[in-house]
Amino acid sequence: MGVTCVCQVPVAEGKSVQQTVDMLHKKLEQLGAVKQGNFWVDCETYHATGNATGQPSKLLYVMHNSETPLSSMALFEGGPGLTADANFDVLMVKLKSHFQNAKGHKVESRGTRYRYCDFLVKIGTIAMSSSARGISVEVEYCACVIPGDCWNLMKEFMQSFLGSSTPELPTVFTSKAEGLYAPVDCMDTMSQYLELFGKVRKQQVMQGTGVR
Repeated sequence: MGVTCVCQVPVAEGKSVQQTVDMLHKKLEQLGAVKQGNFWVDCETYHATGNATGQPSKLLYVMHNSETPLSSMALFEGGPGLTADANFDVLMVKLKSHFQNAKGHKVESRGTRYRYCDFLVKIGTIAMSSSARGISVEVEYCACVIPGDCWNLMKEFMQSFLGSSTPELPTVFTSKAEGLYAPVDCMDTMSQYLELFGKVRKQQVMQGTGVR
């Protein structure tokens, strides 16, 4: 696991989600990137039941990543996270009297993996209720685990195919006590996907019908 940046890419003007994804594929292939299979990341939302304090219940997000198929990641809203084995999903079923699955809130991103030298790039279509809602791009620099040592290189690479959509440094790195020189872990990546999926949900509420 190297340093990873996850961002949302806007749909090109006059294009559909799939047409924009195809454009990104073409740009990567022109750079010399090679397809290496597919990927997926998903997120289920749970809310606590029986809250007697009168305070809003914190949400619990259970996430999965095809890069770590035997693991489940659980992140509390604004709180800690943990990594467990795949049986965590079975545990959530047994805890249904405490945590209720928020039906219709599942978000996932699926798409194609590309390898370019030491970079792994994943272009995904973000979907809710089987309907395309946006585009995710994940870029991992596999040769380094310290963001401060490689961010400028990553940014330069992303600019080569994302142009003006190139993201800024993810806040998940700057918010750590050690700053940019703390080694990354898988939870950093999932936190970025969680933030991205949250934006997509909000966009869906605001737009009503969403993007094409």
